[in-house]
Amino acid sequence: MNEQEFINQLKQQGIELTALQIEQFKKYYELLVEWNQKMNLTAITDQEGVYLKHFYDSLTIAFNFKFNNQKIIDVGAGAGFPSIPLKIVYPDLKVTIVDSLTKRITFLNHLFKELKLTDCQAISARAEEYAEDHRQEADIVMARAVARLNILDELCLPLVKVNGYFLALKGLKAKEELKEASNGIKILGGRVDEVIDFTLTNDDHRSNIIIKKVKATPGKYPRMFSKIKKQPL
Repeated sequence: MNEQEFINQLKQQGIELTALQIEQFKKYYELLVEWNQKMNLTAITDQEGVYLKHFYDSLTIAFNFKFNNQKIIDVGAGAGFPSIPLKIVYPDLKVTIVDSLTKRITFLNHLFKELKLTDCQAISARAEEYAEDHRQEADIVMARAVARLNILDELCLPLVKVNGYFLALKGLKAKEELKEASNGIKILGGRVDEVIDFTLTNDDHRSNIIIKKVKATPGKYPRMFSKIKKQPL
């Protein structure tokens, strides 16, 4: 997907990019490739691949979910996906990225500055530790390609306000992951509202899972990560 195809595909979905936003995506790509030489941010570095599998893929959630002035926590965003493409398109979002690798945080802070993004912060922390002081704080918590859903749910749902949303951007095994996570989602106060299946390319299957927080998460969650991993709910 080249830049023009990216612009056209978004337009078909009702997202019309401004000249500034087009320039921000271009700069994002350049910085990603430049910094990827110093640290491992992505295995995909060709322009068409980045525009399709990072930028466009991150924005697909907006085709079925309304973004408008919400407070977002992006767990394990790595190089800023999906929250930074969404922030470029919806500048009034308030974005906090939580990632355990300090190197990535350095890149993200540089990215915010270069793209002139306001109301963005990148925090070096583990999600389960961050939740200790930030329970039920976000309107939306997002995660893309971080871990299986039965682990992600316990890292993410405690951070979501009641009546807020946990958005999980998943790949080919989404149905299987959803099945094994269904009990944990209920325990943590969530309800699966919608699963949107689609393909980026003929063999690149994706699922965007929209989970609503319908009741408060019990105080004993999240547990330590070793316990979450060893005994998912």
